Amino acid sequence: VMSILLHGDAAFAGQGVVYETFHLSDLPSYTTNGTIHVVVNNQIGFTTDPRMARSSPYPTDVARVVNAPIFHVNADDPEAVMYVCSIAAEWRNTFNKDVVVDLVCYRRRGHNEMDEPMFTQPLMYKQIHKQVPVLKKYADKLIADGTVTLQEFEEEIAKYDRICEEAYTRSKDNKILHIKHWLDSPWPGFFNMHGEPKSMSCPPTGISEELLTHIGNVASSVPVKDFKIHSGLSRILKARSEMTKNRVVDWALAEYMAFGSVLKEGIHVRLSGQDVERGTF
Repeated sequence: VMSILLHGDAAFAGQGVVYETFHLSDLPSYTTNGTIHVVVNNQIGFTTDPRMARSSPYPTDVARVVNAPIFHVNADDPEAVMYVCSIAAEWRNTFNKDVVVDLVCYRRRGHNEMDEPMFTQPLMYKQIHKQVPVLKKYADKLIADGTVTLQEFEEEIAKYDRICEEAYTRSKDNKILHIKHWLDSPWPGFFNMHGEPKSMSCPPTGISEELLTHIGNVASSVPVKDFKIHSGLSRILKARSEMTKNRVVDWALAEYMAFGSVLKEGIHVRLSGQDVERGTF
């Protein structure tokens, strides 16, 4: 499995979660063994100039915090993009570290169908309107090289248009829109034909007092003989033992009993983090 994250340039520079995930990328219990970050860098976050949105030259500079290699590639050159993506995949598979592909491109139209980018970016959009679209540019190159014929290119375009048109026609046949189907991924066998859960009742999860007492006693004992524990911790364990004896629980003991009962059923429980390590949870 290889994780690929797709970012916008303004989001990559401006969202704190990007910086946070880079710092999680190589932690022992959290690593994904390297993620490929693809940044669609069209130099415009809605209508904001890059100079108004960040203080670094490149939107991808945040990746330098973990020394991830960053490849800046001209997205008008599809073969260069493919070459760089191959290098990124090879890097990730060889070194199991994050890598960034910065697709330097442009947005031909506005932020959405209603947006007119000329209002805020007149000079840039005068240049963009002069640009030959990448599909035409690459098709002309392949036809000139003799790699494909004009007829083959036109057939491929017609084939793709046909797929889109047929899907559009089929969409008109759907008279009822089931919003629910778009909002969640129904688990097999979990919902009935109408999209309703088969059963809203929960199976009983209670356990015997004898088992709770056993878990409480284990949670307040030291498993290793002649093991010298911190005096503060021994007070906590003693108090926990007393609570178990008096049939009283606090949050921490309740958590122990919950985890303990699940472990007794043979279900693996993974706890991580500083608070777990120091015994807060």
